[in-house]
Amino acid sequence: MMKDTLRDQGKRKLLVQELQEKKGIDNVNVLKAIGNVPRHLFFDKVFHDNFAYKDVAFPIGAGQTISQPFTVATQSALLKVTRGMKVLEVGTGSGYQTAVLIEMGAKVYSIERQRELFHSAKANLSKLNYRANLFFGDGYIGKEAFAPFDRIIVTCGAPFVPEELINQLAPNGIMVVPVGEGVNQTMVLIEKSENGEIIKTEHGSFSFVPMLNDKQY
Repeated sequence: MMKDTLRDQGKRKLLVQELQEKKGIDNVNVLKAIGNVPRHLFFDKVFHDNFAYKDVAFPIGAGQTISQPFTVATQSALLKVTRGMKVLEVGTGSGYQTAVLIEMGAKVYSIERQRELFHSAKANLSKLNYRANLFFGDGYIGKEAFAPFDRIIVTCGAPFVPEELINQLAPNGIMVVPVGEGVNQTMVLIEKSENGEIIKTEHGSFSFVPMLNDKQY
């Protein structure tokens, strides 16, 4: 049974307050989305109470993690999503970031390379009535059949920015991708102008699991 109790909702409210007051997240749509998504339901039940509403990343199996709420909030804010936008997500993971984007009004196309996570995320999102277009495959190549995308978010550390993803970004589009091969990556914001000019800016250091090219399990 998927339950979202008053206690869970109270913890979520405190998490939103922490992100806003201590971490500097001021995007109202992002804060509202994080306040609405029951993050504990993307966790193994054993870990609900101690970890679901802490501002930390946590293992979800297959060598992957559910991202730290501050990281989810930062990437979501940088995307500047408005209702109805087509968003490509590279790395579905638990499905939590997917749910946040849907709460923000996005039409999400999400790719996951780990079969185990693909199936668990699909089940969790479905049970919570979050509708997304989920695909099992290599996120490096994007999803050409549904391009162009208004926004692209990469939720794993990329050694470089895949050219295929830039090509699938619509004019006036935005992509957010953590770039780097070490323990930490630099959050890179890529903006594509109306005429295709690319502008890149950096927005802090974060830690993600690595993005692996051409690997599916």
